[in-house]
Amino acid sequence: MAEKKFTWATGRRKNAVARIRAIRGTGRIEINGRKLEEYFTVPTHRAMVARPMILTGTQASVDIYVNVTGGGVSGQAGAIRHGIARVLNALDTNNRMALKTNGLLTRDPRMVERKKYGHPGARKRFQFSKR
Repeated sequence: MAEKKFTWATGRRKNAVARIRAIRGTGRIEINGRKLEEYFTVPTHRAMVARPMILTGTQASVDIYVNVTGGGVSGQAGAIRHGIARVLNALDTNNRMALKTNGLLTRDPRMVERKKYGHPGARKRFQFSKR
């Protein structure tokens, strides 16, 4: 029996972490054991996840298997996109230019600002009364 050769990568966004396995195949995307359409019901998130494959023209030649945890739906979609871009770069370095110019290889550093003590939120303050 021939052994399958996977390429691994990790993608992150907000508090979401996506572990990506890629193998030469037919363009199937499976997220936590479910199809892409079942996992992401919003078309925007589906388009976000598929963007690196469309840019590199590999949507019909690579199978993607994803394990994603943490964060919300939008953060998970961003983490998967980041991971897919990294795995496509690892599979073929000719993809790097297309991915880099569209900003898909850069990890989005924006995180939720922490709540400060003595205040109701990160930036919100209690109402000030002079008298």
